[in-house]
Amino acid sequence: MEYFSIIEVSTTEQTIQEKCTLHNLEKLSNEFISLGAAKANELQIGGIWGEFTLSWQKIKGGVRFALIECPNALVWTVTTGYAPQPEALVLHLTINRTEIKPAFVEEIEEFLSDHSECLNTLFQH
Repeated sequence: MEYFSIIEVSTTEQTIQEKCTLHNLEKLSNEFISLGAAKANELQIGGIWGEFTLSWQKIKGGVRFALIECPNALVWTVTTGYAPQPEALVLHLTINRTEIKPAFVEEIEEFLSDHSECLNTLFQH
């Protein structure tokens, strides 16, 4: 399944890669907390879905985050410059399921809403 959120902010790939880092986690989401220091491109986190290793990668257009041990293979990207809305920030989340319980859908939607608000605030300053 996949989910999208469009954040009406004009920015660049480089700015996304500078601002959306593991060291800036507290500014990206209220849903996760750091459980230690970042090592290379990974960070141990706790949050609404348990404890995971959060990985971070630069990608074309922005960055990709993944919950490494997540049984749903939950991954999200923050990008700009490409469809579906090249002039905005695009938050795109995927999981490896075609059907999930309504409670999980609600949690994903709450995460996207929170993350979108945090990104909007971060990129307005």
